[in-house]
Amino acid sequence: MPNQWSGVTIDCVDPVRMSTFWGQLLGIEPSYEHGDGPGWATLGSRDGPTPRLTFQRVPEAKATKVRIHLDVEVADIDEGRRHVENLGGSWSGTRHDYDEGIVLVMFDPEGHEFCLVQYFGTPSATS
Repeated sequence: MPNQWSGVTIDCVDPVRMSTFWGQLLGIEPSYEHGDGPGWATLGSRDGPTPRLTFQRVPEAKATKVRIHLDVEVADIDEGRRHVENLGGSWSGTRHDYDEGIVLVMFDPEGHEFCLVQYFGTPSATS
């Protein structure tokens, strides 16, 4: 069997808070695949349609820039930003306007960077 991507694990101080934020942002329910005790929280499933997100408790808060981030496609960049902020995330103040769309650099409640992306000319952008 070839290798395949099964998910992303995010180190964080509060796995429940982080899984609540990301679950509401992406519309994914907790799956408890790790027997999620106080040190773990999981969204999605290894057998699901998208890779799962697992949140692992670590003792220290994020201290430096992480060299990988998630991109979240939205139909409307301004509505997407408001939604993130209502969930407890924040905008970094950085916006990129590219030929293919608009990108806002955002932070989740623990300061992990991710991008909201509104692509031009895709089904999400026209729905």
